[in-house]
Amino acid sequence: MKQKSVWMISPVVILLMVLLCLFCGITYFTDRQVFYPLLVVTAAAIAFTLFWMMRLKQDIYRHFDKLSRSLESAGSDVLSGFVLPLLVCRENQIVWYNDAFRENVLHGQELYGEPVTSVMDEEALAALEQDRRADMEFGGRQYAVFDSISEVGDVKQYIYYFLDQTKLISKARDYDLSRPAVLYILIDNLDQLIKGAKDSERTALTGTIQRTVEQWAAKSGGLFQRIGSDRYMMLVEDDKLERMIEDRFSILNEVKKLDLGSRGVATLTIGVSRRAASFSEGADAAGQALDMALGRGGDQAAVKTGDGFTFFGGTSEGVERSTRVHTRVIATALMNLIEGSDNVLLMGHRFADLDSFGACFGLCSAVRNLGKPAWIVMNKAQSLAGPVVKRLELAGIHDMIIEKGEALERMTRKTLLIITDTHRADFVDSREVYDHASTVVVIDHHRKNVGFIDNAVIFYHETYASSACELVAELLQYMGKDPVGKLEAEAMLAGIMLDTRSFVLRTGVKTFEASAYLRSRGADPVAVKTLFSNSMETYRARASMVSTAEIYGDCAIAKTESTAREIRIASAQAADELLTIVGVNASYTVFPTATGVNISARSLGAINVQLVMEVLGGGGNLTMAACQLEGITIDEAVEKLKAAIDQVKMSYLSQP
Repeated sequence: MKQKSVWMISPVVILLMVLLCLFCGITYFTDRQVFYPLLVVTAAAIAFTLFWMMRLKQDIYRHFDKLSRSLESAGSDVLSGFVLPLLVCRENQIVWYNDAFRENVLHGQELYGEPVTSVMDEEALAALEQDRRADMEFGGRQYAVFDSISEVGDVKQYIYYFLDQTKLISKARDYDLSRPAVLYILIDNLDQLIKGAKDSERTALTGTIQRTVEQWAAKSGGLFQRIGSDRYMMLVEDDKLERMIEDRFSILNEVKKLDLGSRGVATLTIGVSRRAASFSEGADAAGQALDMALGRGGDQAAVKTGDGFTFFGGTSEGVERSTRVHTRVIATALMNLIEGSDNVLLMGHRFADLDSFGACFGLCSAVRNLGKPAWIVMNKAQSLAGPVVKRLELAGIHDMIIEKGEALERMTRKTLLIITDTHRADFVDSREVYDHASTVVVIDHHRKNVGFIDNAVIFYHETYASSACELVAELLQYMGKDPVGKLEAEAMLAGIMLDTRSFVLRTGVKTFEASAYLRSRGADPVAVKTLFSNSMETYRARASMVSTAEIYGDCAIAKTESTAREIRIASAQAADELLTIVGVNASYTVFPTATGVNISARSLGAINVQLVMEVLGGGGNLTMAACQLEGITIDEAVEKLKAAIDQVKMSYLSQP
């Protein structure tokens, strides 16, 4: 108990002594004969008062000490019989604990005089200091610990109350693991597999795939139901889903290994929802996960939780769909939106390349052909489509490209914004223009990433397509007569050639059909080839980057410290050139920017570089991807890149 000074409880006595001294001082100046006797009396009175108060102080202190000891003794008896385990510590040492603590927490051990950290770690003590509560484990049991603080003299005394919640946590875990998870399973390419097959062949082929999926589903003990010709639904408990996740959804590879004769290889896409609040919410979330997995090319599983998405698989190309019905529907809907708007703005991604700008250029001309004002929003200073822009200027077209400031001035409530070659809001050329747009259309071919534009009226997203220009070329065939001319056709063909590396990678039937259409609109392959010509500075920068390359496994990594304007083009070309080295399946080029580091990634398909870039916060597709890292050096970026390559490689190796 903290003792109070007696002086603090005797203000009247002190006041009288002060007045007596003051009166004595006055008589010194007024009457010396009275002063000396009064001085003696005052001194005697003060001495007596001090002696009396000191005796009183000792008596009071003895009384308080006796009372404190009595209270502590009584409190100890009360705490000893307390039903909860209690631990008392002073100066970080254990000084006392009750029988419940000895029996239930220590299991008969003795820890008197030991430091408190022998029971609670530093993390638990820090949590107690901040929140007066900590969750901790000791002796294989889970405890919620609370504390109270008292003072004994000048020493703080801590009393810790231990609440055993092992059974509660176990029950909560059992409840979580028993909650149902919803799975939607889709056969990606069933239409192609059964195309031209007899009825008996279709039945046999579908039955083979379904039987494999059923056998896999039976291991979970859940509910499995066919809900369409190529779709299934499963309900399983969360602990069984956890095993599927640990197994990295082995059914993806099991189905691809099926012998379907000359029909090809079957692939599955799975959308999963776990720990939803209700069955309806779980079904909706599983549908969103399935759409996300399909948007990334299929042949993978996407698991949606409250924290976002987790992906498994995704190592193959997207499935090309030959039907033109969907394209015609999209084109009709897009024309209706154009007709109902005041004007149209078109915008690609930052540092617009030939594919991004070519898609915008073709659509812009088509919109103007429909009688609506249209402009391309682009930062010309940062564009990588300089050769095409120069052709526009030489052709006398100076009013088609505008900066974001002018675009914001021209925007109205009925302005239509068409975004091409990206589906992420943080990648567009101008975020301000996107934020001010009330009606948005997205046309993109990259695999879908978390954080995609979710307010688009039309989201035309086909991962099988080689490029955004391919998708736009398909749409233009349904958007009126002669929507584009020779200049636009050559710009779009250049975009297709860029993303397919001159028709080597990611080319399908529709890629050549789109190219044939552009050729019919006047595109000259020789003229297009000149758009890829480089300056001597770009050539030297590319050669310099290639000379720095190091081999890391089956990957090549090149880096540069150069900040020259042409370094972006040179780095992409260097990444392509590194793929010509024997044994290199993927290439990465690392170069600096104003705020950090950029990485360009390329592959021939054996490695999904999108997965590597996603680890670093970027994206793209299987053979072409990139990312941006802020606030780090080139060497630090290379180390992060190597760690991401190793992480993705381990996920490949862990797949059954």
